[in-house]
Amino acid sequence: MALATGTPLKVVSERLGHSSTSITSDIYQHVSEHMQTEAAARIGGAFFGTSGNPVANG
Repeated sequence: MALATGTPLKVVSERLGHSSTSITSDIYQHVSEHMQTEAAARIGGAFFGTSGNPVANG
């Protein structure tokens, strides 16, 4: 999915023909949750010197 590769939500929404980004967000929320987890791990790595891998850091 384009969202997982960093394509902006607005662009994905327009390409899919959705009338608003909220529709796209509601449908693909699971992708966003995964992206949030990965982002949190990277931020944690930056602050705490961990690998940034949520699985490796348990």
